Amino acid sequence: MSPTERVRAAYRTIAEADRPEVWITLREEQDVLLEAKAVEHRLAEGADLPLAGLVFAVKDNIDVAGLPTTAGCPSFAYTPSASATAVRRLVDAGALVLGKTNLDQFATGLVGTRSPYGAVRHAQQPGKISGGSSSGSAVAVALGIADFALGTDTAGSGRVPAALHGIVGLKPTLGLVPNTGVVPAARSYDCVTVFARELPLAHRALAIMTGPDSADPTSRDWPPATRFAAAGPRLAIPDDAGLAPLSQEGTAAFHAAVARLRDTGVTVERIDVTPFLDAATLLYDGALVAERYAAVGEFLAGEPEGADPTVAGIVLAAGDLPAHRFAADLERLDAYRAEAAALLAGFDALLLPTTTGHPTIAEVEADPVAVNSRLGTYTNFVNLLDLAAAAVPAGTADGGPFGVSVITRAFDDQVALDIAAALTGDEPPAPYPTGGVDLVVFGAHLRGQPLNHQLTGLGARFSGVVRTAPEYRMVALPTTPPKPGVVRDTAAGASLTGERWTLSPAALGTFLAGLPAPMSLGPVTVDGGEQVLGFHCDPDTARGGTDITRYGSWSAYLARS
Repeated sequence: MSPTERVRAAYRTIAEADRPEVWITLREEQDVLLEAKAVEHRLAEGADLPLAGLVFAVKDNIDVAGLPTTAGCPSFAYTPSASATAVRRLVDAGALVLGKTNLDQFATGLVGTRSPYGAVRHAQQPGKISGGSSSGSAVAVALGIADFALGTDTAGSGRVPAALHGIVGLKPTLGLVPNTGVVPAARSYDCVTVFARELPLAHRALAIMTGPDSADPTSRDWPPATRFAAAGPRLAIPDDAGLAPLSQEGTAAFHAAVARLRDTGVTVERIDVTPFLDAATLLYDGALVAERYAAVGEFLAGEPEGADPTVAGIVLAAGDLPAHRFAADLERLDAYRAEAAALLAGFDALLLPTTTGHPTIAEVEADPVAVNSRLGTYTNFVNLLDLAAAAVPAGTADGGPFGVSVITRAFDDQVALDIAAALTGDEPPAPYPTGGVDLVVFGAHLRGQPLNHQLTGLGARFSGVVRTAPEYRMVALPTTPPKPGVVRDTAAGASLTGERWTLSPAALGTFLAGLPAPMSLGPVTVDGGEQVLGFHCDPDTARGGTDITRYGSWSAYLARS
């Protein structure tokens, strides 16, 4: 669809769905159509707009210039003159904002019912909750209104609604997406997230939003040693006790997801997840909830019109917590982080159910705090422990969608995406981390060859087969293990086949430090004229080797007999 056609289709779906509780502010169709025309004009002029023709919704605790930000409380409303950094980056990429979505007030809740703008009903089962706090955003995607939507996540708000709707929810490492222009819930643990029906689109949107912002002191950049892949991933899963909160159907659905990953070659081992679940209780049951009072406590203390009583009760109670309890819980959290790191040592990721069930709206009304707490059993600890998570569909259970979350260490987001792709059946996404260096290899470092582990052990990512320009010769060297040498020879050279790998600058430095003579790294010209870092052999050593250029690749030479 063209941007104009996509906007018109979105507003037709809005009318057909008739779900006004999804929106707090819905933009006029004509205003969005004008922006669509402007995007089409930019495209005609040759602009690179990777999200052109896509429409998205924004949770109403994230600023959009010219639209009120309410955080789910009408008396809190203000109209920002500038959009949140995440929103601006998406708009700059050609995406179009439809409006601001409903949420659990001040992003406090996992149910989607704590709002004076109305309880947001589940997209397909209106008697059940949508999940919160990013309720409206998830429903807008699940109904097909928006291509993707922004949420926020402190306790699981970017993951629980995704699981309940059978869609994707990506929660990156804290700080990768700046929080500039986001109303804080618990500032140290807040995170902008993205919902989409498919993993590739969620990944695209997330990548565009990512990058440090000087206006946000909590924003972070990729470290120099970021991993771009995990070779033969090792996955931790809960033991039987860790799955006790699930129903029988939920447990069966979880084990089915594990079986699918095993079939793709993932190694799986059970662990005791109790320390993770214990850490989760600190977010609301401990003194860390004081961060919520720091965010909006003074405002709620004034008994503003439209304040949700459950939210106000949670936040205002935190105002009476003594500072020494907050300090003590920070110390407890440090201990939990160390214990979690020890449990995950040797593993690439932890797989958990995303949530524990799907309550009805009536069940939440009858017991709003306890039901909400159960929903966060497997999510509350993730931001506290500075982890990343990809929540994806994993079948059905208990009459509705069932989801799992791939949880990784900070900055191992790519590993989570790759394992999530194995579950959803999508092609592994293009690298999410930025700043990687491409390296072309020709011999013993190829996949299936004896030194390939030197790359995969450094988190290098296979990025495809390449062919050089027709100006290189290859010789077989008398080394252990056998390897070729590649030299540039514009007179007698040919096109050689190799592999491109992507790795971090720190990993490249480690790799180069261990590179034995006569090998060296330098620019290699590949088809199309691009120059990529690759293996070379010094000419003197190459003269002592056997010329095998006619085979075109090391693999073909090895298969010659």
